[in-house]
Amino acid sequence: MKIGDTIADRYRLDGVLGSGGMSRVYRAHDNVLERDVALKVLHDKLSDDPSYVERFRREARAIARLSHPNIVTVIDRGQIDSAEFIVFELVRGANLKQLLAERRYLPVREALAIVHQAARGLAFAHEHGIVHRDVKPQNVLVDDDGAAKVTDFGIARSLDRESGLTQTGAILGTADYLSPEQATGQPVTEGADQYSLGVLLYELLTGEVPYPAESVVAVAARHVNDPVPNVIDRRPDVPLRVSQVVGRAMAKRPEDRFPSMDAFIAALEAAMAEAEELRGPEGNGATELLPAVAPAPRQRVRKREREPRRRRRRGVPWPLLGVLLVALVGGAAIWAVADGRIDPSGENGNAAPADEIRIQAARDHDPFGGDGEHPEAVARATDGDPATYWPTETYTSFTKEGVGLVVDAGRPVELGGLTVATDEPGWTALIQAGARAQGPFEAVSEEQRVGRDTTFDLDTGGEAYRFYVVWITGLEGRAIVNEIRAAD
Repeated sequence: MKIGDTIADRYRLDGVLGSGGMSRVYRAHDNVLERDVALKVLHDKLSDDPSYVERFRREARAIARLSHPNIVTVIDRGQIDSAEFIVFELVRGANLKQLLAERRYLPVREALAIVHQAARGLAFAHEHGIVHRDVKPQNVLVDDDGAAKVTDFGIARSLDRESGLTQTGAILGTADYLSPEQATGQPVTEGADQYSLGVLLYELLTGEVPYPAESVVAVAARHVNDPVPNVIDRRPDVPLRVSQVVGRAMAKRPEDRFPSMDAFIAALEAAMAEAEELRGPEGNGATELLPAVAPAPRQRVRKREREPRRRRRRGVPWPLLGVLLVALVGGAAIWAVADGRIDPSGENGNAAPADEIRIQAARDHDPFGGDGEHPEAVARATDGDPATYWPTETYTSFTKEGVGLVVDAGRPVELGGLTVATDEPGWTALIQAGARAQGPFEAVSEEQRVGRDTTFDLDTGGEAYRFYVVWITGLEGRAIVNEIRAAD
C-alpha cells in the first residue's frame, strides 16, 4: 500500500501516522462519510501467520464492544487482498510518548487528569470482561482538547472463564510497563492494567520509567524484585497523596493494589481534589500549584541500577527467565502463558474471616440521580482514618429510593456482616451485594437505623459476592460514612 491508494473503494490513504512491529497506521479519508479516519493495516509479512491475523481481528472485536469517550472507537474492519485492516476514529493530537518527548514531564494536575481519563476507559473495558495488558504511553492518545483515549487492544484478553482466549499464550505487555505477574507468567487480571497505569503515572510525573535497565530481562527482573520507587524522591513538589496513589497502584502483589480500577479512580479523584485545594507550601493564597520542580538528576537513577546487578548473581528466577527468553527482538513485548482468570476461588471456598478481608471503597452509587454522590471522597470511607468521611449530597427533601457507597472485598466472599461508623447518625440503610461494581445488586440485610457504630448482619443465601453496597434509604440533610469494615 502507498499514499494515494484507495482501500476497499472507500478509504483514501493520505499519510502515515505511525508504524510498529505488527502494523502501520495511516491517516485516511472516508470518501463515503466525508471524514478523516485512522486506518491500521497488518504488515504483509504477518498476514500469512494465523496467530497474528487472529490477534488483529480480536482487537477489532474487542474495541467494537467498548463504546466509551475514553476508548478509541472502531468504525470498520475488513480485508483487501491479503491485508487485514481496521478503521478507527482519528484522534487529532498526540500520544503520551510524544508529549513526554516534547515536555519531559507534566504538571501534577495534568498528569492526574490524563491518567484518570485512561483509568475510566480501562474500568469500562474491565466491566465488559476485557483486560488491555499493554498499557503504555504509546497507547494513550490525548486530543487537542485534552481528552485522553486508550487504544491498541490487540493483545487484550477476556476475563470470561469460559473463553478459549484465556487458555493460550499471548504477548502480555511491554517491558517498561510490565506487571510482576505478567513477567513471571502468572494469571493476569485487571490488576495488571492498574499496575501499568501506575507506572505510566510515575513516568508522567518524573519523566522516567521507574525501572530503567540495559535489557528486557533486567527491566522485568526489577519489576519483580525491586521496591517501588518514591515519586517524591525524584520530584519533591508532588503531593504525598499522589505519591501514595502511585505506590499502591504499583504494589508487587495484586492483592495489595487498589481492589478495582474504580477504587483507583476514586483515589485519583481524591488526589485531584487535594491538588486543587493546595495554595503553595507557605499558604500564601496562590491559586496555582508552584511551578513543577525539575526531577532529580539522572545520576541518582544510574546509582540505583547497580542494585539489581548485584542481585543477579543469585540468578534470575527460572519462571521469569523462561518467560523472558522468548522476548521479541528489540524488547517491545514479552510472551508468556496465562489464563487471565480473575478472582479464582480457593480450595476452602469463598467464606473468610472478617480480619482477612480487605474492604476498600470502590465508587459512589446514585442510580436515580446522575450527578453522583461526592465520588472524589469515596476512598475516605476505608482509609483507616475515622476523622475523614464520605458524604452524600445534602438534601432538603430525600425522595430517591436510595443512594449508596460500593465497597470491594477484593474477591467473591460470603460476608457475615458489615460495620458502618458515622459521626452523624440517624439515617436508615441496608446492605446490598452484587458481582460487579456497577451492579445489579440485591439486598442481603434488613433495613435499620444507623448509629455511630452499627453492624449489619448479612444473609447472602450461600452466595459469594465481591461488591457490597451501603444503600441509604432515608436521611435528613445528608449522611456521612467515616469508616466501613468487615464484621464476623
